[in-house]
Amino acid sequence: MIRSFLPGVACLSLLCLPFLSCAQAQPATPITQADTAPAAPLNAAAPPVLMPLPSSMQSDGAAFPLPSRLDIRWDSPATPALRQAVQRFERRLAVLTASNNTANPRGTASVPYVMHIHYRQDAPFPRPAMREEYSLRTTATEARLDAQEPVSILRALATLLQLVRIEASGPVIAQATITDSPRFVWRGLMIDTSRHFMPLSVLLRQLDGMEMVKLNVLHLHLSDGTAFRVESRLYPRLTRPGNANGARDFYTQAEIGQLVRAAAERGIRVVPEFDTPGHTFAILRAYPALAAQRPLNTTDRAEINRAAMDPTNPATLFFVNTLYAEMAHLFPDPVFHIGGDEVVAKQWLQNPHITAYMKRHRLADTAALQASFSKQVAQALHAHGKTVMGWDEILAADLPPGTLIESWRGPAHTLDATRAGYDTIISGPYYLDRLLPARAYYETDPLDTRKDAAEAAAAAQTTGPGGTAPAPLEPSTTPPDATQADSPPLPPLSAEQAAHVLGAEAALWTEVIDETMLDARLWPRTAALAERFWSPAALCKGDTLSPRLAVMRDRLDLLGLRATQQTLEGLQRMAPGETGAAQVLLSAVSPVRNYAHNHEFLQIRHKETATEQPLGTLADSATPDTPLADLFNDEAAAFVRGEIALKPDLIRMLTLWAQNDEAFQRAAARHPALATGLGASAELAALARAGLAALGQGRAPGWREQARAALDTAQADIAASASIHVVTHARQPAGDLIQRIAPGIALLLAGQDRP
Repeated sequence: MIRSFLPGVACLSLLCLPFLSCAQAQPATPITQADTAPAAPLNAAAPPVLMPLPSSMQSDGAAFPLPSRLDIRWDSPATPALRQAVQRFERRLAVLTASNNTANPRGTASVPYVMHIHYRQDAPFPRPAMREEYSLRTTATEARLDAQEPVSILRALATLLQLVRIEASGPVIAQATITDSPRFVWRGLMIDTSRHFMPLSVLLRQLDGMEMVKLNVLHLHLSDGTAFRVESRLYPRLTRPGNANGARDFYTQAEIGQLVRAAAERGIRVVPEFDTPGHTFAILRAYPALAAQRPLNTTDRAEINRAAMDPTNPATLFFVNTLYAEMAHLFPDPVFHIGGDEVVAKQWLQNPHITAYMKRHRLADTAALQASFSKQVAQALHAHGKTVMGWDEILAADLPPGTLIESWRGPAHTLDATRAGYDTIISGPYYLDRLLPARAYYETDPLDTRKDAAEAAAAAQTTGPGGTAPAPLEPSTTPPDATQADSPPLPPLSAEQAAHVLGAEAALWTEVIDETMLDARLWPRTAALAERFWSPAALCKGDTLSPRLAVMRDRLDLLGLRATQQTLEGLQRMAPGETGAAQVLLSAVSPVRNYAHNHEFLQIRHKETATEQPLGTLADSATPDTPLADLFNDEAAAFVRGEIALKPDLIRMLTLWAQNDEAFQRAAARHPALATGLGASAELAALARAGLAALGQGRAPGWREQARAALDTAQADIAASASIHVVTHARQPAGDLIQRIAPGIALLLAGQDRP
């Protein structure tokens, strides 16, 4: 059973939809009282559920009543930043302990709980070399937080908050002795605010989530083909008057200051990225004289996305250096990201002036031309005291010492960067917009040099529990092995190279994500990656992730993140007042993966005229992780291994899905926005009937053939987006939805076929 960490939102497995508590669920078919009986209180002897896992923890499982009052003892000076951190902790604690606990409110004890705070050396934060290790000990009467620097107290407070849980008797705090330190110094989250603008309030909310899971770098992608998102007083034409609704769609300089301060209070650095010399259509629209090609191509979205500046024009270098100097003053962090990726070479090669320049300066190719430009930009930033960071394409340049490389095109580029002695950040395996489940990202270590390791992990999870195919699959429907490549396997990083990997970033590009979806696309998967970046590699075991991530999802929802709320609001916009059938459908399906849902990406790859993709479909509300479907798959695996007591639970889940199609069809008839899910709903019902038949329920002549046909369809749909290499030529399922219960159905059918 997957349970929420508060009894008031705990639920039996049947109704653990990926984004709902039982109280919110609106099942499309009647559910019996046994199905919705309240879960038993959490076991007081259970160990605390923490994320990220600490380096070392001892706990006997004991938990003590938490009094209503805290007594903060400052054993070291209370700096203003630490006072603010404690205030945030107290507000969050009040939310957690007040939720669903009206019968036993916190506050029956008159003796306060004492919290001792001690650090050894005062040091400002945030900064690149923060000392974030801490120790924490909790007993029945007190908690002791001990750290090297004040920022470490913030990390200890995040852990302390997770030691609190609600039981039937009221809030308790778990006994624990913890010694903890981060594995990597750079634990980042990259948010693209150019493709879709994310208002300041939305970003501030993400900072709270980052603090709670100990991420320490917010990397903002602030300019691209769509828009330039920061007010420039030197080049005011960069920001348009407003979007189609008339609202301002850029950050004022004052807002940037507010964001930077809020992040600093939470021990989070803000690293800006302004991409040049490619991905500059928004800049060139405002200042077309800097373009490599004039007039600008305004019809080909590939050209719009990656439009390039003319690096041979002296005015271009002056503009970039002046703009970067202005932006650098807004962001005090020493690191400044210059982008440098995906320049469309033909935009330079089709310009006679540029090719003549290349010949005159003996530049062999466009990579050398870009390297020359990047070197000059980097030198100017270096003179302003900035450490330059760029995507791995800038490796071709002769870069200043200390330059940071962000590796996104695969481990071969990580090997090149670290071999050359550059400190490196890994982001390629952690692109959240590929819509892989959390476990696929989580099982991919930043130091892994296997090509497309996250893709391979997702494909393995699709075939069945444990990553092995549960039943014979037709060759045409077997998910491709994403680890297969034309080149031989890469060597592992040497110890010296591994020392150059400063850390990693979760990255979210927002071509098909707007502010109404951001939280749901980030959380709770980002919490899983935060653990991968913080905790020792040996502790990051994929088979432990799902139940702990469910607990973390509930915590983050309660503390202000809007992942659950955004999903519900999306369904409500599609079917006002009638979302129950859609909720049941989304408990068993996920969006297609590896950019198959990004129609612009597919159109560009097919050299078609790309059109703007409407958002707000079921695939936009569907989540990459489906706890109920995962639970079904796990229970199906256990059942075929001999745990026959699980059969009634399997039948209840399958019956819910089998009967939901009729209700979904009725809802779609009244709400056309649901129509994109009709195919997926019918496929889910067919799969569920196949599972029921395998369990001996409702068998009819020809059931085996029907079951195999339903499974083959589901597996073919999954295979169509199992790898980024197949999505460009594979037909995707209707509504861009795939069936997450297929592995469990395959297991049941295979088990039934055994003698």
